[in-house]
Amino acid sequence: MASMADMVFLLLIFFILLSTLVTPNAINILLPRSESRTVATQTTTVYINEFAEFFVEGVPVREDQLASAIAPRIAGETRATVVLRSDQTVPLQFVVYVIDAVNSINTRYGTEHRVILATSPR
Repeated sequence: MASMADMVFLLLIFFILLSTLVTPNAINILLPRSESRTVATQTTTVYINEFAEFFVEGVPVREDQLASAIAPRIAGETRATVVLRSDQTVPLQFVVYVIDAVNSINTRYGTEHRVILATSPR
């Protein structure tokens, strides 16, 4: 009987330790300032101004047209970089719209494009 209690206790400890190693799918972002500098070849740029208006390479685009406006600019590449330049007052949801648009392109064409958020130095 004691060995069964030992096994239950060891399993309990195992699952407690295992649960602390699992991280949730959360994004912690402090925008828009950063001291780090990421250098990547820039394929195209998406802008979001303080009025939450989207621009792909300076051309105004509606939120529902982001994927169709970005796709031709990164066509023919499998690992393009989309630089996102967003005003610091823009809600995070508008940044997610751009990420979702690039992810939909990745899903549709089997590519590995990525979005990099441009920040200003501190």
